Amino acid sequence: MQNYAEAVKDFAERHATCLTVVFVAGVGVLAFRRWMAGGVCRSKARLEGKTVLITGANTGIGKETALDMAQRGARVILACRDMTKARIAADEIRQKSGNGNVVVKKLDLASLQSVRDLAKDVEKNEERLDILINNAGIMMCPKWKTEDGFEMQFGVNHLGHFLLTNCLLDLLKKSAPSRIVIVSSLAHERGQIHFDDINIDKDYTPQKSYRQSKLANVLFGKELATRLNGSGVTVYSLHPGVIRTELGRHLFNSFPMWKIMLAKVFMRLVKNPREGAQTTIYCAVDESLANSSGLYYSDCAPKKPAPQALDDAAAKKLWDLSASMVGLS
Repeated sequence: MQNYAEAVKDFAERHATCLTVVFVAGVGVLAFRRWMAGGVCRSKARLEGKTVLITGANTGIGKETALDMAQRGARVILACRDMTKARIAADEIRQKSGNGNVVVKKLDLASLQSVRDLAKDVEKNEERLDILINNAGIMMCPKWKTEDGFEMQFGVNHLGHFLLTNCLLDLLKKSAPSRIVIVSSLAHERGQIHFDDINIDKDYTPQKSYRQSKLANVLFGKELATRLNGSGVTVYSLHPGVIRTELGRHLFNSFPMWKIMLAKVFMRLVKNPREGAQTTIYCAVDESLANSSGLYYSDCAPKKPAPQALDDAAAKKLWDLSASMVGLS
């Protein structure tokens, strides 16, 4: 026993520097991970008698948001493109929450007809809509087009949700006080709206398109809040954080192998979907936000967006362009 103790002591003395570095690095990693986890929604608000619609709710932060809404007692509508995955997610949410009032509806945001069909379904069959969460999105994909010929990221991330929201406004107003939550991204800070080439046909890159679509989300929220002032419908846009979800699948596919390996290590340290859903949940239910509208949030707190996201003229111009593109009068 004494020899073993002496051997351990000798090892520690000879490798003191190495052990110190490992310890400090470990503490640093844990601190970084805790910082990356971000804010947490502390609201205990209940949602019995309320209806929540979440786009893209079959995976990632959308699914976690749907689970939280169900646990609060809401009727939750999962509006998804992949019905098989959506039904599996709905079953899991019912089981975990104990709330059987979780339903699935078809929505393909890359099709304006699908958006209109869902809106008609909701208006016909739902008595109310208290919270609309525009969560679904696509990130860094190749130069694809929607069914209606729009650039895919702008079409799905912005135009599809723009049309859906406008089609559901009457029901949201009828259900007031109600909320609209728009999931944007920190990427908006490097974005610009290419009004003279909105589909980015001249010089497309996945990054340029994604940043434009996320800036469009924030500008949409800003203009929408202005138009809904006094209606009882409040609007929130947000950055959910860097999260381990399927959203980055197109981005990683373009990486060389060494970058993929580094990315996999990094992704172990970022938010998981439950942590990534917290700001969405906060904007959807927190009582302190009842009289706020048109602001941008990150880590469950208000955050000032990029200067180009505060441009009133650009917000109105984008609204008019979007309305023309989707056929709204």
